[in-house]
Amino acid sequence: MTTTFSAYRIDRHEDTQQLELTRLTEADLMEGNVTVAVEYSTLNYKDGLALTGRSPVVRRFPLIPGIDFAGRVVESGDPRFRPGDRVVLNGYGVGETHSGGYAGRARVPGDWLVALPEGLTSRQAMAIGTAGYTAMLAVLALESHGLEPGAGEVLVTGAAGGVGSIAVALLARLGHQVTAVTGRPHEAGYLRALGATEILDRGAFTEAPRPLESERWAAAVDVAGGQTLANVLSRTRRAGAVAACGLADAMALPTTVAPFILRGITLYGIDSVMASHALRERAWSRLARDLDLDRLETMTREIDFAQLPQAAEEILAGRVRGRTVVRIPEAD
Repeated sequence: MTTTFSAYRIDRHEDTQQLELTRLTEADLMEGNVTVAVEYSTLNYKDGLALTGRSPVVRRFPLIPGIDFAGRVVESGDPRFRPGDRVVLNGYGVGETHSGGYAGRARVPGDWLVALPEGLTSRQAMAIGTAGYTAMLAVLALESHGLEPGAGEVLVTGAAGGVGSIAVALLARLGHQVTAVTGRPHEAGYLRALGATEILDRGAFTEAPRPLESERWAAAVDVAGGQTLANVLSRTRRAGAVAACGLADAMALPTTVAPFILRGITLYGIDSVMASHALRERAWSRLARDLDLDRLETMTREIDFAQLPQAAEEILAGRVRGRTVVRIPEAD
């Protein structure tokens, strides 16, 4: 009997991208040696761009979007995975050049999968999602630089978004003094509940930056890029570090070499798409250990599959707080 499942599929006709909710079979999936019954996916900013066509995220057509997913293995040609194993996937071009998580089934190379750590459900894994995994990679980079609790303020920009919310929660639980930057002042209570000790308005970071300002942060996690990142660098303390993992403001970086050669600041670029398998396993292990799952739940909302297109518009408009998990319908 043929297995059928619901899926969003993006196609392109005469340079116009079209999104449809349809029914597919496993014959419609792409190459790979592990087939997964997807239980949950999530909505990231990049997913919003892909679903709406606002940016050319999808580069192969037709394609199932969704840059991450979690579920259980139903068929495997990889000796590391057996039917019934719980797995999670982030990156590797899934949802961009390889069909992704917005479907009841996904087929991918086993090298792209990470076994879900004990203590995490598929829903919790997607409440973390690529956003939380990226936040953990940023924290790991800062720790490798030598950041320890008590070193001083750690700044998080875009703090009410997906990456920012989990970065705040992680850093606070690890014992750091967290300062959160947001353009949504009404979210101050939410950010304090996650562990932020001070809330700053984003407006102060969007003005034309000077190469150097008074030193303040010991380290920072930046999701914005552009003038925001330039301003963050100008106020980072001597020998401090900044982990850059987004470009919500801009891709350009309008600054000089002054922060790097006069204060010895290090800028870490966080590549969540092609990170090594060992680093992925380390990040997910640390998330299972160091992230307060009760706090994670407070920043998470769940939506039905049919709500995805509207939710995509909301995340691009900056109206989504924290994390959004997507419940994927079971296959027939």
